[in-house]
Amino acid sequence: MPFTPRLPAVLSVAVAGLILSACQSGREAPAQNRAALPTMERVALAANTCWFKSQDAAFKPYRLAPELNSFSGRPRILAVPRNSPESRPVLVVQAEGNPARLDAFGPLMNGAEGERIRRDVLRWAGGASGC
Repeated sequence: MPFTPRLPAVLSVAVAGLILSACQSGREAPAQNRAALPTMERVALAANTCWFKSQDAAFKPYRLAPELNSFSGRPRILAVPRNSPESRPVLVVQAEGNPARLDAFGPLMNGAEGERIRRDVLRWAGGASGC
C-alpha cells in the first residue's frame, strides 16, 4: 500500500477557510464614509464629470459651483448660469449629518430633469461613479 500523508481534519478546514477568505476579500467593496462632506465630494466629482464636462444638453447653460467647505455643516454644490456665476443658482444639492441627509432644490428640480437629477445624486451618494 502506498503511503499518502493526510492533514488532520481541523487543519484542512482551516486551510480551506483561509483560501476562501482570500478569494472573497477581493470582491468586497470598500466601506463608504457616509458623512456629509465625503458624500458631497463624491456627488460633486460625478456631477462635474457626468453633467458638466460631458456637454450634457440639460446642463450646458450652467456651470458647477462647489461649496464643499461649509462652516454650517452643509456642504453643497450649485448649478449656476454659465455666463453669470454670481446669479442665483438653478440647482442646489446639499448634505447634512452622519449619515448624510441629502436635499436638492431649485428650478431645475421642478423641470423635466428633476427626476433624473434625484436618481443621479442618490446613486452617486451611494458610492457609484458612473454616468
